[in-house]
Amino acid sequence: MVKVIIQIPCKDEELTLPSTFHDLPKHIPGVDQLEYMIINDGSSDRTSDIARELGFHHIVELKANRGLGKAFHYGITRGLMLGADIIVNTDGDNQYPGHRIPDLIAPILA
Repeated sequence: MVKVIIQIPCKDEELTLPSTFHDLPKHIPGVDQLEYMIINDGSSDRTSDIARELGFHHIVELKANRGLGKAFHYGITRGLMLGADIIVNTDGDNQYPGHRIPDLIAPILA
């Protein structure tokens, strides 16, 4: 059984998070569980509320901005605690093509 968690660090991404979410794969061949997680890095907007409305599986709340490195660290730690076999990092402003994540992890699955 292969579990993938896509983690997205966010700082005030309420406007871009919906397009980022909709670009993420909803199924990946060879993956049994696909889950989405945001790390809310001290946002002052509705980032976490939007993530809940979109159906993110996991929301890590950092009360104050800790920076991208710390946000990734918290996401990796939580992902491992949740039993992820593969953790993919992307960004909340949709700067990376989420629909290419299956291509990214294909060599790992092979």
